[in-house]
Amino acid sequence: MSAPIESARRRELALALVAERGFVRVADLAASFGVTAVTARADLDALERTGGIRRVHGGAVPASAVAEGRPDREPSFEEALEAGVLPKRAIGRAAADLVRTGQSILLDVGTTTLQVARALRARTDLEDVTIFTNGLSIALELEPEIPRFTVIVTGGTLRPKQHSLVHPLARTMLDEIHVDLAVLGCNGVDATRGVTNANLPEAEVKALMLRAATRSVVVADASKLGEVHLGRIAGIDEVDLLLTDDQAPAVLVGELRDAGLEVRTAAAAPAV
Repeated sequence: MSAPIESARRRELALALVAERGFVRVADLAASFGVTAVTARADLDALERTGGIRRVHGGAVPASAVAEGRPDREPSFEEALEAGVLPKRAIGRAAADLVRTGQSILLDVGTTTLQVARALRARTDLEDVTIFTNGLSIALELEPEIPRFTVIVTGGTLRPKQHSLVHPLARTMLDEIHVDLAVLGCNGVDATRGVTNANLPEAEVKALMLRAATRSVVVADASKLGEVHLGRIAGIDEVDLLLTDDQAPAVLVGELRDAGLEVRTAAAAPAV
């Protein structure tokens, strides 16, 4: 059995992890260093006192991220688009397969939901589908399919980092519609804390989208499972289905299923 890591070295490593990842959970630190959650929290508390990090629910973020108003160091849409393309395409195809001719759907902003939009375009059998979206990138992706698809943008204030539309005005439309299916993106899915997002205004809009649909589907690649972020979207019991990729850790998938959530995994096609 390896010797325990000295507290000073442990905190140095923890600080480096927070800086590298942008958000680190207490549980991750405890597992990485072979200490209890109580010790991991104490390490983070000590680092916060020195000004190196800021404690948030479930873990810590860099102090600079909080100062800049970015508690989870949210990547831009373009940065996120480059990450995990093949799993997101697989998830996108699985989500698009749920849609039927004549249905109405809410398609959330995000890079995984962008892959849903692209997969919907490839569904040449679909007709008369009405798609509401709060994402400008999603709307532009779907524009060539008009009039086969009716594309409606929710309206609201533009967030340039994600090209998403939030309050005010986004609520005005979402309170007035009801659709067959909502396809939602997120930053985290946890068996206890539910579905969460890094940005609070976006989380609020996502929650409204969920409530405006008969059926709700969350699309999240394996990296999102077990993560918890600042903005709560919904509890596990409020979501009908999670679509993730086949790299999702079995233990996390098991926890979500044990919590009552239906989880389906999509296999990524090999790169050519």
